[in-house]
Amino acid sequence: MQRRTLVALATLAATLSAPVFSQSGEIRIAHVYSKTGPLEAYGKQTQTGLMMGLEYATGGTMAVNGKKIVVIEKDDQGKPDLGKSLLASAYSDDKADIAVGPTSSGVALALLPVAEEYKKILLVEPAVADAITGDKWNKYIFRTGRNSSQDAIGNAVAIDKPGVTIATLAQDYAFGRDGVKAFKDAINSAKLVHEEYLPTTTTDFTAGAQRLIDKLKDQPGRKIIWILWAGAGNPFKIADMDLKRYGIEIATGGNILPAMASFKNFPGMEGATYYYFGIPKNPVNEALVSAHYKQFKAPPDFFTAGGFSSAMALVTALKATGGDVNTKKLIKTMEGMSFDTPKGKMTFRKEDHQALQSMYHFKIKVDPAFAWGVPELVREIKPEEMNVPVRNKR
Repeated sequence: MQRRTLVALATLAATLSAPVFSQSGEIRIAHVYSKTGPLEAYGKQTQTGLMMGLEYATGGTMAVNGKKIVVIEKDDQGKPDLGKSLLASAYSDDKADIAVGPTSSGVALALLPVAEEYKKILLVEPAVADAITGDKWNKYIFRTGRNSSQDAIGNAVAIDKPGVTIATLAQDYAFGRDGVKAFKDAINSAKLVHEEYLPTTTTDFTAGAQRLIDKLKDQPGRKIIWILWAGAGNPFKIADMDLKRYGIEIATGGNILPAMASFKNFPGMEGATYYYFGIPKNPVNEALVSAHYKQFKAPPDFFTAGGFSSAMALVTALKATGGDVNTKKLIKTMEGMSFDTPKGKMTFRKEDHQALQSMYHFKIKVDPAFAWGVPELVREIKPEEMNVPVRNKR
């Protein structure tokens, strides 16, 4: 009887300790992103960058303090409701300790309350809308991706000059509207006369372009249409409407390399970008560029660098906690934490957990060796030069 009791107790102990052991031996990271859908190209780059970054940051071990890093992929297809249920199942069913993503700002806004409900960190990369670290924010949200304000302030530095008249063209959803609002707030010297919002599925830009032309054509001085666009559709087609006849220029931020093929038609075009592989000079970027060329025979792109940065942030935090994934410990560690990225040093601001980072003022150069317009650095706009508003009313 005593022997049977001892066996039963031993079996029970093994049963109870098994999941604890497997849990403690792993760091489970869920990556919720657009593996398919309208922003598929961005999502795939982020995933590539995340895996390369984890590999680099852990010195090839894919472990921190003996704990193996396990990445669980979830395809939100760019759909907010799907993303919401996938994140909930990642935290509950997959026992994810931390989540990264998503690609779309619309999906991100749906995910924020899920992170709060499960009291687990969601590291936002690359969704951009200000509201994510603004009025919809909660303490479980950190973001390595730049926000709309950082994009806008960088672009304002590039084109906000006295005597300049600007009209904007953007997509009619959180990314576009937040971006234009932030841009307006950052403009001090130029005059903004019109905001044009078009559906994300737009392929014919004729009517929108005509409205922009009508607002700008009779304005004195330098006239610029500032374009903020993501995903499908080519808003640069508006140049086919002979903007030069009215003395109207186009300006925009950076983009993925395939989208920048159209930039070759605009030599001298100015703007500000989050990343271009040839601009930052630091060991982390050199490692990313080298690894990417080795694996893909091509340079890393816009969102690859973002995924890499998110991995650097996570591993920096996990090393500081000794691999402990306790959420309270991670939040305490990550608030105010600086970490190295392909863009140089980033720092999570304590007030809203937004990563403060450099932007790059560029001018487009046409080089026959490249299939895209090459953004040549005019100057690095450092975090301390950008008065990025805290919008979360914390």
